[in-house]
Amino acid sequence: MIEAFVGGLVSVLHVKPFLFMLIGCAVGFWVGILPGLGGGTTLALMIPFIYTMTPEEAIPFLLGMYSVCATTGDITSILFGIPGEPVSVALIMDGYALAKKGEAGRALGAALMSSLIGALIGAVSLTVGIPIIRPLVLSFGTPEMFMIIIIGVTCISSLSGQGKRGLLLGMMAGGFGFLCSLVGMDQHAGIQRFIFGQPYLWDGLPLIPVVVGIFAIPEIVDLIARKAAIAGEIPVGHLGKGVRDGIKDTFRHFWLTIRCSLIGVLVGMFPGIGGGVSQWFAYAQAAHSAKSSEEQAGFGKVDIRGVLGPGAANNAKEGGGLIPTVAFGIPTGPGMAILLGAFLLMGIVPGPEMLTKHLTLTFSMVWTIVVSNIIVVSICLIFINRIARLTGIRANLIVPFLLLLCFIGAFTANNQIGDLIVLLIFGGVGYLMMHFRWPRPPFVLGFVLGKLAEAYLYTSTGRYGAAWLLRPGVIILFLVAAGVASYPSIKQGIYKRREKGTGPGRRGEEISLKGRWKMRYHTEALMSYCLMGISALVVIISLRWPLKAAIFPAVIGIPVFFMSLAALSLSFRETVHTAEKRSVAGVTPLQRQDESLPARQILPAFIWIAVFFLLILVLGFPVAVPLFIFLYLKFHQERWGVSLGLAGAALVSFYGLFIWLLHTPFEEGWLQQVLSALMT
Repeated sequence: MIEAFVGGLVSVLHVKPFLFMLIGCAVGFWVGILPGLGGGTTLALMIPFIYTMTPEEAIPFLLGMYSVCATTGDITSILFGIPGEPVSVALIMDGYALAKKGEAGRALGAALMSSLIGALIGAVSLTVGIPIIRPLVLSFGTPEMFMIIIIGVTCISSLSGQGKRGLLLGMMAGGFGFLCSLVGMDQHAGIQRFIFGQPYLWDGLPLIPVVVGIFAIPEIVDLIARKAAIAGEIPVGHLGKGVRDGIKDTFRHFWLTIRCSLIGVLVGMFPGIGGGVSQWFAYAQAAHSAKSSEEQAGFGKVDIRGVLGPGAANNAKEGGGLIPTVAFGIPTGPGMAILLGAFLLMGIVPGPEMLTKHLTLTFSMVWTIVVSNIIVVSICLIFINRIARLTGIRANLIVPFLLLLCFIGAFTANNQIGDLIVLLIFGGVGYLMMHFRWPRPPFVLGFVLGKLAEAYLYTSTGRYGAAWLLRPGVIILFLVAAGVASYPSIKQGIYKRREKGTGPGRRGEEISLKGRWKMRYHTEALMSYCLMGISALVVIISLRWPLKAAIFPAVIGIPVFFMSLAALSLSFRETVHTAEKRSVAGVTPLQRQDESLPARQILPAFIWIAVFFLLILVLGFPVAVPLFIFLYLKFHQERWGVSLGLAGAALVSFYGLFIWLLHTPFEEGWLQQVLSALMT
């Protein structure tokens, strides 16, 4: 064992394998920063290059690239609020909030160091975990896997706010995500569901445009409307500071980082669940580490623990995902499935031989994860001060490039214009959710896991009938879900009893916060009515389908309907209570007194997004990209030299990366199609 362990390190540090690993790290670095591509897509693009390599060379190349994608994806999530990978959403909650407060350096330092620790723990887990974890992985059936998904959504919903309202809105948002995942061809009954005659929707709504739309577009709209840098008015010289504080935060909350890393390893081992759930489980663990109600209220705003937890779990999951892939030949996600295919191409068959005959090769995977992450994190920490200063660039200069990243990231899902339409639709949905304080993370998690949850529910019902509800594992997991849902309310009640008598100022602050919630009743009620109508429509339509296709829509749609009704009832009671006290507050429930921007500032942002889309539609991507950047900069009174220079740089970068290097098949614009038709 020790000889194989040392042999794995020596194998990675040989000249050719080490050079290939460095090339893989370089590719993974930029792929992680670019939203939408993701490690799995890049693995598929890189497989043709491994045919002439030996396994000792190909594994460092592929695994080095794949393992650092998650690390550098954190940079985009923190600086711009755009997930570098679809599963990197949890990091945005506090990471981007810290960047807007001018603490990007601290957030990046914490994310990178926790990612490194997570990667190391994942690698160690891969070394020692296979014989230990095997019985657990094999003992979980589809009923238990379904309950794990429910626990994941419940965990995130429980962090959506204080009291009943926060949990209710979180569960409603998660249910809405499940309902959106129904779009497409049903895999069990072979019927079309909610595709409206569009072949594009046969495979369902694409993940990347939905996630980027829900999280990135609202932040860009806010950036355009406020006309300020991401970090506001904070001097540029201060933006890169705090890196050491972020690193210290990692060790100040060291046991939290360790716990979240282990959560990433454990959840990452289960097929199909992986990254998204592990990050949110880790985020929930970080939030539950709060020692007071004020601390817990800070999550989703500026709490560094909200960066440490997801950052550690995000990288640790790779080591966890390799355990069933290497030991049992069971990939845990698309990236691991592609990696498994690469193993088979090289003649490496996962199974007992990986723990005996090819043990040195298995340990080389461990060392590849360790060495590649140490190299990339070290490079990032060296240049982090300059990287953090990107948040101080004027909004006029950075907005068109952020929009370009969003549109390119969305387009890479299927390389169709439909991807951009989905991006815009869910960008609008995301803005409404942000505007009315609906939690977005539960929606994303419900959407990501919807098809998997339906498959588990269908298999469980078909195999066990209703008896699967009485399985001991299901009952235990149900009790865990109930405990997770009730824990924040119980904890809040304990805090209130401890804080009773701390002075009238605190009570007055609570009344003020509640007042702002109550004054938004009429606008929030509209969203509840819409969700109630959608869920009712889904249930009614599903009555015409075979049972195998209708069971999941009913299991989700009926609870969402009644939760929407409960939210309306709760809001109505609070509105009546506010109306009785309006003479004290000096406002009526119809007034909206919060930090939201007026419509006249928001409208131009959506107009610019629509202009970019129309230019792409008419002229095609290659022409629309530099033209839009030039028009946007000139309209916002930038100098001719700056406008032309940045548009030219965007054109060169666009052609070099997406057309020359990645060979992305961009559709022709309408004008090009008309000219081609006339010429023929």
